[in-house]
Amino acid sequence: MRYVKKACVVLAAVALAWNFGAQCKRQLMTDGIAEKIVRFHIRANSDAPADQALKLKVRDAVGDYMRPALSGVGGIEEGRRAIRRNLAGIKARAEEVIREEGYGYDVSASLAVTDFPEKTYGEYTFPAGRYEALEVVIGRGEGHNWWCVMYPNLCFFNSTYGVVGKEAERSLERVLSQDEYESLMEHKDYKIRSAFLEFLEEFLG
Repeated sequence: MRYVKKACVVLAAVALAWNFGAQCKRQLMTDGIAEKIVRFHIRANSDAPADQALKLKVRDAVGDYMRPALSGVGGIEEGRRAIRRNLAGIKARAEEVIREEGYGYDVSASLAVTDFPEKTYGEYTFPAGRYEALEVVIGRGEGHNWWCVMYPNLCFFNSTYGVVGKEAERSLERVLSQDEYESLMEHKDYKIRSAFLEFLEEFLG
């Protein structure tokens, strides 16, 4: 029994060391990805059904407005410039939709660094972290958010949301390193391994 306990301690130490190393690698990977993309974050006035529906109408309008502006963008700096150049237009288009729907909410549009939860788009799972984003806030901005990736453009191909097409996949692959690109499809497996290690820690602790 004594040898079994020793073996378990050694196994736990190896598992914890592996988990720590994996977490460090994952953080570096997340930071690398965050430096190469611009997310899209839209915050609804509230969680009321009407406000959530309005959020999606504003989303669609901003997507239609930004699609040609982002067409042919060749790098992250060019993408940032395209977004900054269009902030006033984004705000005006969002305000137009809000007025058309019969609301008087204020709206703001900015390029800012903000916290994102883990989000999955098609086969790609972007890890939680701090990302630069086009942030559109409607009214009080206290409702559930909508998130996507604006550069490279995963949001607005053919007005389809939540489905990443081949063109979007190619644009993402061009922007990221091979390891970063592949990590977006490995994140689910990483979570399963982490859950196993948490179970092992509890079992041995």
